[in-house]
Amino acid sequence: MRLRLLTYNIHRAIGLDRRFRPERVAAILADHGADVVLLQEVDEGVPRSRELNLARELAEAAGYPYFALGHNVSLRRGYYGNATLSRLPIVRERNIDLTIGRRKRRGCQHTTLDLGASRAEGRFEVFNLHLGLSARERRRQVARLAESPEVAGLAPGMPCVIGGDFNDWRSLLRPAFVGDLGFLCATDRPTRGGPSSLRTFPSFSPQGSLDKLYVRGVRAVHAVYRCRHRSARVASDHLPIICDIEI
Repeated sequence: MRLRLLTYNIHRAIGLDRRFRPERVAAILADHGADVVLLQEVDEGVPRSRELNLARELAEAAGYPYFALGHNVSLRRGYYGNATLSRLPIVRERNIDLTIGRRKRRGCQHTTLDLGASRAEGRFEVFNLHLGLSARERRRQVARLAESPEVAGLAPGMPCVIGGDFNDWRSLLRPAFVGDLGFLCATDRPTRGGPSSLRTFPSFSPQGSLDKLYVRGVRAVHAVYRCRHRSARVASDHLPIICDIEI
């Protein structure tokens, strides 16, 4: 079975032109036709985004029958966090708190998708996260995630993905996922100097590899690429990454 994954920090659908244009994000999602979409910085009930539930709006506009929104930050009016859109039924959803001390609230949304099989292996586990801005904070967040029942309790062969905005400019977290947890970084590309991740930030001239997809329990990783749409250079400060896998 093949699945197309997409991860995208949508910057609350407020583009580099400072305009709130969710239709630009929806068009990008619809055009790529991913089966599972991991979104970060998604508003619900916030004045800057017309008090809309952005997860619902984008799911409906891009043709996704299932969605889940996990709140990370509470504002004076409304919330924002991570959202997962899916063509597969979402049978479970919860938010894993990754907040460290008094730093900005962060989280990882965990959803379980039904692949349509009757056996236990007929599930796909999706972890959609947005990590902090300091390297020390991110290391502690990954350690907390690894120790959570949701990750630690996964069977070794269970198909799963951990993706989102890692804020990991130099890929310092790669050893924790690849070595300790046994994941493959699907967004890496081999070079003479070692693996190098796709650059996604800033969208108009990407220099940083902030957005990544780590997979485990999959048979193969096929095409992996950044969105090439001209509108994506303006729709958010990040570019989306698209990845085709076989499970």
